[in-house]
This record gives sequence, C-alpha cells and structure tokens, in this order.
Amino acid sequence: MIGGFRPWVLTLGFVVAVACPSDRAAGDEPATVSVTKPPWAADTAWLKIRAEQQAKTIMSTRVFHDFRFTDQQPDTGISFVHRVVEDAGLNYKLVHYDHGTGVAAADVDNDGHVDIYFLNQVGANELWRNNGNGTFENATKKSRAALADRISVGASFADFDNDGDQDLFVTTVRGGNVLFENDGTGRFTDISRSAGVDYVGHSSGALFFDFNNDGLLDLYVTNVGTYTTDEVGPGNYYVGINGAFTGHTIPGRSESGILYRNEGDSRFTDVTQSFGIQDTRWSGDVAPLDGNNDGWMDIYVLNMQGLDGYYENQRGKGFVDRSSTVFPHSSWGAMGIQVFDYDNDGDQDLFITDMHSDMMAPLPPVPSQEKRKAAMRNYNQDFYLDGGNGIWGNSFFRNNGDGSFSEISDKINAENYWPWGLSAGDLNADGFQDAFITASMNYPWRYAINSVLLNDAGTRFVDAEFAVGVEPRRAHPDGQNVTPWFEIDCAGANKGHRDCPTDSNAARVIVKGARGSRSSLIFDLDSDGDLDIVTAEFNAEPMVLVSNLSERREVNSISINLVGSKSNRNGFGATVIVKAEDQAYTQQVSGKTGYLSQSSLPLYFGLGKTATIDAIEVRWPSGIVQNMVGPIASGQTLRIVEQE
Repeated sequence: MIGGFRPWVLTLGFVVAVACPSDRAAGDEPATVSVTKPPWAADTAWLKIRAEQQAKTIMSTRVFHDFRFTDQQPDTGISFVHRVVEDAGLNYKLVHYDHGTGVAAADVDNDGHVDIYFLNQVGANELWRNNGNGTFENATKKSRAALADRISVGASFADFDNDGDQDLFVTTVRGGNVLFENDGTGRFTDISRSAGVDYVGHSSGALFFDFNNDGLLDLYVTNVGTYTTDEVGPGNYYVGINGAFTGHTIPGRSESGILYRNEGDSRFTDVTQSFGIQDTRWSGDVAPLDGNNDGWMDIYVLNMQGLDGYYENQRGKGFVDRSSTVFPHSSWGAMGIQVFDYDNDGDQDLFITDMHSDMMAPLPPVPSQEKRKAAMRNYNQDFYLDGGNGIWGNSFFRNNGDGSFSEISDKINAENYWPWGLSAGDLNADGFQDAFITASMNYPWRYAINSVLLNDAGTRFVDAEFAVGVEPRRAHPDGQNVTPWFEIDCAGANKGHRDCPTDSNAARVIVKGARGSRSSLIFDLDSDGDLDIVTAEFNAEPMVLVSNLSERREVNSISINLVGSKSNRNGFGATVIVKAEDQAYTQQVSGKTGYLSQSSLPLYFGLGKTATIDAIEVRWPSGIVQNMVGPIASGQTLRIVEQE
C-alpha cells in the first residue's frame, strides 16, 4: 500500500477517510494525548516517492529550476495565525467554511514597500507593515481594519476614489461586506453603508474593475449561496446546514452576484439586473477578461458546482451572457482563476483550478494518479447541472486571438489534486509566467501538496514543487504535515466525540490535522529582484517562501507601476507590452493575485538573458496609447503616469 493510504468510503458524494484506531499499547495513559486524524495524515513516504519521480523528470526539461524557496515566516516577524470555525474543526461537517480565506497585498502607507493583509474566520484580520528589509510589523491596531467580530472571506485592494492611496474591500459570511477608505497612511475608515456596498449574505470573491471606462473603478461581488442556518455558534459564526453541498440544487438557496457601478463621491449603485449580469451560480471567485480584445473588460464568473459564466461587456452599457458559445465546456467544480499570457503570443489565456471534481471521486491509490482528471461517476444529473459538458478537473483555455478559446489543460500538464488558489508570476525570471497552486483538505483528510508549475517556454508546465523546495514543508514541532486542530475533553463536555480514542483513558485530547494552503500571492517581498510567495494557510500560520534566485544567477527583470489620470488610478484594465530584442512580453493589469484576493502590486516582467529593454507600450483603458523608447536598463521599478 503506497504511502500508507487507507481505505475510503463515499458519503453524500464525498470521499471520507476511515479512521483506524490508535496503535498505542494498552497500559497507563497520560492525562493528555495527541491524536492525528486521519492517522496517516503525517505520513511522508508518498512525498518521498513523488520527490524522487520529480527529480528524474525535471532533469529532462530545459526549464531553469536551479533555485530554491525557503519558508522564512519566523524570520519575517509575521505571527498571524489563521483560526477556523467549529464547523471546520470540533463539529466538522461538509460545508463551505472549509473554503478558507484570502490574503491580499498593497503599499497601504505609500512608503514604497508592499504590506500584507491576512484574513481570518475566527478572530481579527491582520495588516502587516513591510519594513523594507525582509521583516514586518503588526499594523492592525493602527489600520482599524481588524473586523474581529466577523467571518471574513476575501479582500481586494484598489484606489476606488482615485486619491492616490489603496482602499480595501472585505467580504464576509453574513456579517456585512465592508469598504474601507484609506487616509493615505494605512488608517482605514468603514464607509460601507454610505457607499451602498454593505450587502449581508454568503459573499466570497470581489473584483474592482472599470467596466464603462469612465476612470472610476466599479465592483463585482460573488456570492456562494445559502449554506448556513440562523443558529450562532462560538466565535459568532452561523452554523452550517447539513448537506450544504446539495444547496445549488434547491430553489431559493442561490444568491446572485452583485455588480456595483461607481458613481463617484464614494457612492456605488447596484446595477446587476439592469445591466444583464444577474448570475446565481454558486460562485467563489471572479476574474476580468477582455475575451474579444475590444478594450472593454468582460468578466468570467466561476461556479463551484456546474458550468462557469462568461459575460461580454457591451461597451459599458450592459453585459451579454456568452458562456455557452465561448466556453461551452468548463471545469465543473471551479475554485481559482488566473488570466495571463501563457505562451507570449500577446493574448490573455485562462487557467482555472477545480477542487470539487476531485472531491467527487475516490482518493487516488498512488501519487501519480493525482495528475489525472477525476473519473466521471453516474450520479443524478440534477446534482451536476452541467448537461454533461463539465470538465472534471483543472481547465486551461488558450486564447486563439479571434474571440475563441481552446481547452488544452491535459496537453500542457495543468492538472493537480485538491486545488484551491492559483497565482501566476515568472518565478525563474525566464520571460514566461509560471503558476503556484495551493491545495489541501486538512482535517479530517490526508495531506496534499502545493504545486509549482514552471512554464517551459509556452509549451507545457513542468512540475517543480519538490525541485525548488516548496515541498516538503518546513519542519514544525508537531510534524511538517500536521498541526494541532482542536482540543476535546473526552471525560466531560466532549464525551463520545468521534475523535476520542477508544483505547485511552485520557481526558484531554489534542486532535491534529493535515496542514494545507488556501490562497497565495506572488511578489518581490525583499526587493532583491526575484519573486517570493506568501500563502494563506487554513488554521495555521502562513508560509513566507523566499526565493534565492537572485543569489543563483543574474536576474534580468523590470517592474512597472502604472498611475492612471484619465483612466482609473490603478490602471486596472491597461495592457503593458515590454519589448526586448525579438521578444514581446504582454501583461494586463487586473490586480487579481490569487484565490479570494485582489492586490495592488507592480507588474513584474522576467527578461531571461536580456538586460536591456527596447521599448514599453501601455494601452490605457481610456484608449490612450503611450510609448517609452529605450534603451531601458533592467533591474528597475518604473512608475509610468498616463499622459493625456
């Protein structure tokens, strides 16, 4: 039995691990014991197998991988710890709380350094100020953006009022969404009610984008659907509905996404219905996409259980649902999305992760099968709501340049297992954007690996998480794969709990679960010219994965900050083309940095061996085209202001 895997059973369409009894010998027991659920969650045998396989295959590729990431979270000073509601721990049930929270970043105090905002389920969100030397300090109290009384989900940074600082929008579960206005120093004021964006529901992802190109950032908020009861549990959370994952089939439980138009003067108007974008998919996230290259941002709305939605912008006057014609087949259980130019042909492609398809199939008996699509099963089609058109796994849509897309995920090795978030960036600075995918299910499931997919010159992705040190994780006192999840009193309040050992007389039991990531963001954390990774962990401290690429070889790159004038100040929707020698590198500014996260970060262009840029072209949402003629030396961060 490879990797110590144990049997599984299928309950309500989901794989549930069968926990085996403890192997402890009979005799005197201590007052406190630790129990890992499932017992094999800490097993590393299969990780060693995967690492050995990867070491062999990556050597046959041309992609540069001679660099490493090291988790330096303790050295950064960041002490944030994510905590989960009881529905994801003590009273675990299959409910959407296990989707976790995001992590977003922006320079909130205009000191030239990118700060990080971590979201929480139980307890305060935290803002960590970047000191500029690889360390951070807790600035939560000053920020006034803790929201300690709410179950936070997603965060989006953007300068919605064009005053030169990054504001913040936070989604919550039935606590009311929050719009924070920044005073320029990283101190925020809640203006949600007066702005008209304080919707109370099961909100998830949020996206600032300028759909009518008027220079003001509008806002789209996704809502999952009703998955909670009115009962309030410890930590002020609403207890989940039993059987919540069938909710999308029950009339009346869906919640439409919301499109808010920015009216100026810090006010928004709900134009969802009048603009033809009333979408009731159970959606966790959304991304902008100019699918037909007409200069007007469309949006792609993910669906957790069913086909995704694509809404084409009608020149700022409304949206038309083009889902079935442009994307007739899409991931059935979509969770994360990134839009980027994978093959450097100038068109924006789509990479979408699919968590729920993997949850509908048996656990793979061997690690190699985690790279396969999930097996279609003969369940009631009323549950799938896809007409047989769903893709059971990750999808990758290559832009054909004519308004159509081709799905090529298997061809380019875009599959992984139990994926959540997806971030893109040129991790090895070779000129092609790579992908980092967070993955996990945590307690009471086994461990799952995060994936690093290095881009092999726009031909395919190469698995590299072990090769570059992302896996296995940094060793922790409780084991690198598990962490304390909750504590139970088996002689008192929790007597009879499912995790109380049957062969122990211990009263106090610490239950451990597998570590796992939900979201991530990629940026140059320590200003050394290469890209680092920060993760949002579920019920644990984050990982701060610092790259040593700049120590391994000379890094040629350019970073670009856009400042709109006629266009929105963030430059969201602008296209930037960097030309060097015979190559053009194209990125579109969206701020979309990961699952449940929108950030305000410089664009980062790796240039491979090229040290000099010939020209930079910026196509602003206003229609203005701006050119900078070289030579421009690499290694800089440029600030490009829109010229009217």
